Amino acid sequence: MTPLKFKHLAAGLAILIAAVSTPARAEDPLVIHVGYAAIGVDNRPYSEGTSAATARAGEFLEKEFANDPNVKIEWTFFKGAGPAVNEGFANNQLDFAYQGDLPALIGRATGLKTKYLLASGARKPLYLAVAKGSGIKSVEDLKGRKIALQRGTNGHLAAIKILETHGLSERDVQVINLDSAGTVAALTSKDIDAAFGDTQLINLAAKGAADVIYTTKGDDPRFGRNAGIIGREAFIDAHPEITQRVVDAFVKAAKWSSDEPNRAALFELWHKSGTAIPILEEYFKGDTLAYRNSPLIDDLLVSQYTEQGAKSKEYGLIRRDVDLKGWFEPRYLNSAIERLGLKNSWQAYGADGKPVAS
Repeated sequence: MTPLKFKHLAAGLAILIAAVSTPARAEDPLVIHVGYAAIGVDNRPYSEGTSAATARAGEFLEKEFANDPNVKIEWTFFKGAGPAVNEGFANNQLDFAYQGDLPALIGRATGLKTKYLLASGARKPLYLAVAKGSGIKSVEDLKGRKIALQRGTNGHLAAIKILETHGLSERDVQVINLDSAGTVAALTSKDIDAAFGDTQLINLAAKGAADVIYTTKGDDPRFGRNAGIIGREAFIDAHPEITQRVVDAFVKAAKWSSDEPNRAALFELWHKSGTAIPILEEYFKGDTLAYRNSPLIDDLLVSQYTEQGAKSKEYGLIRRDVDLKGWFEPRYLNSAIERLGLKNSWQAYGADGKPVAS
């Protein structure tokens, strides 16, 4: 063998030995990025009122993957609510998120590749509060007044529907675009006349700083707000088993949040958001936990999203039709319900808002 050939052979053997003797590099961890279209009091990374908030505060996702060191959960709470979540999906910075109906529909209309996996925070009521001394006694009295709401959120769309039902349109009021914190400050200082919202307005009323004059609670359920867990299509396609476990965790959180014996513990858990427990008690007063925390993709939910899409275009919130064909993906939810033995845990509702016989 020539010296040159021997040199090449020795080099090759050295590379082979190194490859065999060097341990394989540990698999890179998979970070699951989960977003939430809200944020707690004083920017706390918690929220309340939904099973998704339970999943975060109770660490249901973290517990699901506790024995998987290569899977990490990272939560992000958005002060910019649903529109900010859409930016996260558009930039591939989120894999799953809790998001309200209007921003999710806007994302769908603009081409975001997402799937609707389960309901969370559907059937949430909306409240209308007015400043002290405003003289506003009914929705009809809002004409010409300064009204706060957060544009692009499910509360925005619900507010427009409420106005329409009472003979008004968005053009009949002066809309001021404010987030929750801004709304509280403006209503307290009387820089605005009224505002649409939920727990922050109940809190103001409890302090005597505002008056709640209307709520969708107890009204037609189709006036309420809807929300759910949205998944990024590329992540779902690449990690179907991981997606199933994520949905499993959210369903477990929904089940725990739906059990009446857990009511006090649930409000205590949600209190991590900074919302006072008496406010949460009032927010859920008269409603069963199972009604408010159902994860079901039933006919009522689908019909509501379909109507919301049509209304959003009619009101000029979306410029094009929203194609919902194939968007709802219930197979992960149905699998979780079947395997976890939860078939009779929640009541399904028809498009007319009435219970469907099981």
